[in-house]
Amino acid sequence: MKLGNYDLYQPLVLAPMEDVTDLSFRLICKKLGADITVTEFTAAEALIRNVPRAIKKIEILDEERPVGIQLFGSRPEALKEAAAIAEQFNPDFIDINCGCWVKNHVARTEGAGLLRDLGLFEKVVKATVAGTKLPVTVKTRLGWDHDSIVIEDVARMVEAAGAKMLTLHCRTRAQAHRGFADWAWLERIKKCISIPLIGNGDIISPMDVKAMFATGCDGVMIGRGAVANPWIFQQAKHYLKTGETLPDASIEDRIKLCICHLEDACRNKSCRNPVLAFRKHYVGYLKGLPGVSKLRTELMQLDTLDAVVTRLNAYVTSSHTL
Repeated sequence: MKLGNYDLYQPLVLAPMEDVTDLSFRLICKKLGADITVTEFTAAEALIRNVPRAIKKIEILDEERPVGIQLFGSRPEALKEAAAIAEQFNPDFIDINCGCWVKNHVARTEGAGLLRDLGLFEKVVKATVAGTKLPVTVKTRLGWDHDSIVIEDVARMVEAAGAKMLTLHCRTRAQAHRGFADWAWLERIKKCISIPLIGNGDIISPMDVKAMFATGCDGVMIGRGAVANPWIFQQAKHYLKTGETLPDASIEDRIKLCICHLEDACRNKSCRNPVLAFRKHYVGYLKGLPGVSKLRTELMQLDTLDAVVTRLNAYVTSSHTL
């Protein structure tokens, strides 16, 4: 598939996730095999007002290319201006979030709220396209709920409006993260558009990646599955190539990567106390390890880098006797 200056075959994409896919996590996933990364979503209105946190969220590095900056909003003029600002940070594409299900966003007709106003949805895409020379892509859902699945109309509309790629999370807004993603829609949507289609939803194993590619989609986006297991990109590529599964990462490798991730987060300092913000990642790195419940409880009480690193290294040492 073609995305800007890149020709990619069956790319694995790290999903944009609020408060998760900051620069540090994107770099970790890139090192482990993610082909495309996308920033966590940034409000167009905040970007055009030069809000420092919004600016920080769209900082990218060459090491993660191809990388996209994701924007959200409902005012076409703001999206147009924000796209021009984001272009100055030199991403490879601009993505529009048209799938976030969170109540306060959809109440403002942002994210998945646009699925209830396809006229505004179209204006948002066209305005973003007009604001940048970069490829513009769209991430959305099937529809507002099961009684209003509009993805076929949306897919054709975003392509006609100038979008160069569509990512489909195969749930409705009403589902949020509940129930099952309906991958059958990927095959149907692939037949009605000519731009690349990226599938998303319920990817937690290399076998899931292969099964989603079997629907005919051009790429696979991985979200919560990458938080629980950053190695999934590496594992999936190996499985697609050989049909064999890689062994799980060792305790030493998991703790080493956890520390590396935390140290990088502290260097980038995307929030006041990165150590506290990092706590959400312990679940993925420590899942299934012996004595993990006690370790996680202790880590949740620590708020400095040195203290966490010391405790994790002590765990590795003690694990040899468990």
